[in-house]
Amino acid sequence: MKTDEGHAPLRTERLTLHPLTPAEAERIVNGTPGAGDRWGRGYPSDGDVAGASGYLRVRADHGDPGVFGAYEIRRREDGEAVGGIGFHGPPDDERFVTVGYGLTEAVRGQGYAREALSELIRVAGEAGAAGVKGDADLGNLASQRVMEAVGMLFVREDEQLRHYRLVFPAGGA
Repeated sequence: MKTDEGHAPLRTERLTLHPLTPAEAERIVNGTPGAGDRWGRGYPSDGDVAGASGYLRVRADHGDPGVFGAYEIRRREDGEAVGGIGFHGPPDDERFVTVGYGLTEAVRGQGYAREALSELIRVAGEAGAAGVKGDADLGNLASQRVMEAVGMLFVREDEQLRHYRLVFPAGGA
């Protein structure tokens, strides 16, 4: 089933990455679930609100980003939203996309972030991106391990963040 924006959900073994519609993103920003929303405990987090706000800004500035939008991470077993993942917008001038993700505390440590990020990277490669960038707070070792587990390489560190990058082979991801 496609969303009202025409983008099909992405499916992994245990998750559905549901592409946000503008109306869903607005509900996340406002913290007011709709009748069909199944928000897990702790969802949306501040990171989910920031991601949904960013998605709405990208839409306002550039139109529908297509597959390079924002997704709600839902467990397939019960359809409950347990986090968010997405792109910060369409590919940049070098054809790289920046990713961000987060999970509710209740489901961390179960491999969901790695599973969701792997799928997002696959989609980016198939959609023509040259690679993926991401970052994590210096103290966020779990997020750093997730990026390393999906093949992203540490490239630099500043006062607040560790930066990672994955370059796709010439033929795609």
